[in-house]
Amino acid sequence: MSGGGDWRPGASRALLERRAALLACTREFFAARGVLEVDTPVVVNAPVSDVHIVSATVQLGRTPAYLHTSPEYAMKRLLAAGSGDIYQVCHVVRGAESGRLHNPEFTLIEWYRLGFPLAALMDEVEALVRLLLGPAAAQRASERISYRDAFLRELGLDPLTAPDEALEEAARPLGFTDRSADRDAWLELLMGSRVGPRLGRSALTFVDCGRQPATLATRPLPCRQQGAASAVPTLGTHAAVGTHTPAGAHTAVGTAEGYRQRPARRLSKRLVRGSGSNGAGSALQLRIAC
Repeated sequence: MSGGGDWRPGASRALLERRAALLACTREFFAARGVLEVDTPVVVNAPVSDVHIVSATVQLGRTPAYLHTSPEYAMKRLLAAGSGDIYQVCHVVRGAESGRLHNPEFTLIEWYRLGFPLAALMDEVEALVRLLLGPAAAQRASERISYRDAFLRELGLDPLTAPDEALEEAARPLGFTDRSADRDAWLELLMGSRVGPRLGRSALTFVDCGRQPATLATRPLPCRQQGAASAVPTLGTHAAVGTHTPAGAHTAVGTAEGYRQRPARRLSKRLVRGSGSNGAGSALQLRIAC
């Protein structure tokens, strides 16, 4: 709602119609692929386990509860019970997050595909994004780049071999000078605040942590807990639409099995960069900057 005591909502009728059309397209997209829509509780009895996301609390009588930051846990219960491929469009709330691209409450699309190779999931994410972007998508090529190559191209640094001093120097313009930070903290900060914002300006860009040379497979990356996998039994992804910009204007996507740590300045606001910290599959990210 607008500030200054004005009761009128900030969204025009035209914007509401556009949003409704995008949601309808999303549902048609998944229905055509046989992915079942589900609806899980917004109020949950435990906060998210990711230490970099803050759960908003609510009071139900004498029992404290929480608003979900994503439907991941509930959807994985359904998967474990044999639901098959599922998706959900829902409101989520992330405390302590508000910025140019979204409010603490925003709309998120999360889905899971059984037996999908990572490349197939990337194809599906791109197909949905192109559908929602409409004619604007024709102006953008597609790009899939490894985590390592993204660093090399944007900063001239190899995240696997650069000395810690070089990472610290690259982070100096950000004003972060905590010398007690470990290597992963420097890499996450640089990915979130220097590399990430430069991606997606001319193409639909996936940052795929699974696309590493075989000789580097034994060296863990900050966005990969274990060795890269070309396919996992269940692969999930989620995308969010910020409330400050038209749907599809800026989107980040990640597999549900992946990110161990979020960057100091999240690409979210993005939207969402990835959910879950307990998986062992490859991680991907799609970034679109408008």
